[in-house]
Amino acid sequence: MARIRVSTTIEAPLDAVWEYVRRIDSHTEWMADAESISFQGEQTEGVGTAFDCLTRVGPLRLNDAMVITEWAEREAIGVRHTGLVTGEGRFTLTPAGTDRTEFCWTEELHFPWWMGGLLGDIVGARILEWVWRRNLKTLRAQFSAA
Repeated sequence: MARIRVSTTIEAPLDAVWEYVRRIDSHTEWMADAESISFQGEQTEGVGTAFDCLTRVGPLRLNDAMVITEWAEREAIGVRHTGLVTGEGRFTLTPAGTDRTEFCWTEELHFPWWMGGLLGDIVGARILEWVWRRNLKTLRAQFSAA
């Protein structure tokens, strides 16, 4: 299992960060590895929302099927990965002062055997941690440009 945790402090109030990240389809604006998001129905937020994320890391492309398992207004969004890559992920937001927000992203993922099994978990975790750290820099920049 690949365990990944990245976090950053965003120079924006928690309400502003929540309003942005709650829009799942906006994640392609700050996640370099997320090429497109398509919802599997009319629901676009809250527990039970199902969507596919076309994901690309280097030459590897796959459809990451997910369902939202947790939705705590202004606090957290949790997902279950149900496609080729399985596992659980979670974003948490906590106030870090008057106009700052701590954003934490954790994932526990299982890669299929043909992606290297245990070795794939180890290597994949390192690669994804690097990609997601860059993603959080891009997320931070969404608020410094505003």
